[in-house]
Amino acid sequence: MKKILMTALLAGGAVTIGGTAHAQEPSPFTGLRVEALVGYDNLRNGSDVDIDGVEGDDVDQSIDGFLYGIGAGFDFDLGSVVVGVEGEFSDSTGNEDADQALNAPFAYRASVGRDLYIGGRIGMQAAPRTLVYLKGGYTNTKIDAAIDDLDADDDVDFTADADQTVDGYRIGAGVEHLFDAGMLGFGSGAFAKLEYRYSNYSDLNFDDDFFSGDNAIDIDLDRHQIVAGLGVRF
Repeated sequence: MKKILMTALLAGGAVTIGGTAHAQEPSPFTGLRVEALVGYDNLRNGSDVDIDGVEGDDVDQSIDGFLYGIGAGFDFDLGSVVVGVEGEFSDSTGNEDADQALNAPFAYRASVGRDLYIGGRIGMQAAPRTLVYLKGGYTNTKIDAAIDDLDADDDVDFTADADQTVDGYRIGAGVEHLFDAGMLGFGSGAFAKLEYRYSNYSDLNFDDDFFSGDNAIDIDLDRHQIVAGLGVRF
C-alpha cells in the first residue's frame, strides 16, 4: 500500500512540475520587435464646412498618399492580456499642388512630411499565433502648406506659408500574426500585421499679416491610415 501511495505521489508531482513548466513557457508575443511599415495615408480638414464657401465646387480638401516607415516596440505577456510600448517614424508621399482654388485669385498647396509616434497597445491572443490589439498615443507630424496669389495684376503679391509641426493623438486597432518557424528566414519571430489608425492634430495656423484677426485661418486636421507591417521579434 505504501509503495502504491508513494508511486501516486511521485506521479502527481511529475504532472504538477510538467504543468508548471508548460505554464511558464514564454509567450510568442513577448520581447523586442522591429518592423517595416507601408500603407495608405489620408489627411484632411476636420471640418465638414467647404473651405472656400462656394457651394457645389470641387475643391479637394484631402491629401492622399503612400505611407512608409519603420517601427519598434517591446511587449509583455501579463497572462490574460499582452501590453506593450512602441514608437514609429514614417513619411508620406501625400501632396496637393497649387491648382486647388480657394476663392479666386487664391489657391493652396500642401504636402505631408515626417511623422513621429510614441504610444502603447493592449491585446489578447485570438489564436496561439494571432494577437488582436488596441493602440493609442502621441503623434507629431510636419505639414508644408501655403496659400498663393494667382493674379499677377491684382496689386497683391504674397505667399502665406504655414510650414510647421503639429501635435496630436492617435488611436487604432490591429491584428498581428506570427509565422511558422523559418517561413521567412527569420526563425520563429517573423510576423505580419495590419492596422487602422486615426490621428487628430492641433490646428494648423497660417501665420501671416494678411491672415490675422478676422482673416485668421486655423485648420483642424484628421488623419486616416491603413497600414501593413512586416517584422521580426527577438
